[in-house]
Amino acid sequence: MAYLLAVDDEKDIVELISRFAEHEGHTVDTAGSGAEAVRLCQKNEYDLIILDIMMPEMDGFTACKEIRSQKQTPIIMLSALGSEYDKLMGFELGIDDYVVKPFSPRELMARVKAVLARNTAGRPKDEILIQGLRIDTLAREAFVDGVKTELTAKEYELLVFLVRNKGIALTRENILNSVWGYDYFGDDRTVDWQIKLLRGKLGPYRKCIVTLRGTGYRFDEKA
Repeated sequence: MAYLLAVDDEKDIVELISRFAEHEGHTVDTAGSGAEAVRLCQKNEYDLIILDIMMPEMDGFTACKEIRSQKQTPIIMLSALGSEYDKLMGFELGIDDYVVKPFSPRELMARVKAVLARNTAGRPKDEILIQGLRIDTLAREAFVDGVKTELTAKEYELLVFLVRNKGIALTRENILNSVWGYDYFGDDRTVDWQIKLLRGKLGPYRKCIVTLRGTGYRFDEKA
């Protein structure tokens, strides 16, 4: 699923969007102004942004320009006006879709799904993207919020194994056999030590590696 940013100065609106998006399996960050949205986009790699026009500090058009100057993240713009000028202005700025308030949350989610489908159709199959954590399996590199993190070969293999089995409870023995091989004579402490080292290189996504007491670990992108 996708990592979304919902931006609106109306708290009820962002809560509504978050509730329906999370029900669809997405992870959602929220912002109450255009300026806050720009700051969040500088720190995180979002799959899609839902952006209101009329907001304090910085309106949606200005925020869109700022974001577009740095990234090509898909944007769905919200407006209570629905004027032809607003629509044309938005599309000239490169937005991907436009929704007029009041809107149906289910329709908005359908539009989110369509925009994500259009924008991920060309994404390389050798790339794994979870929130701001990106893994390039062809280059065997990992990036945390756009910054390359230096992993050893084993740390990289461990990360890929955990991510590809996200949501699944993995025993230490299962991890040891899958990452190190059945002929490896180490013990469970090897897994625990490598997990500790890996967590130290994942920044805010270290919490995604959840310890299952008495069992092992699970990669949870919502943790």
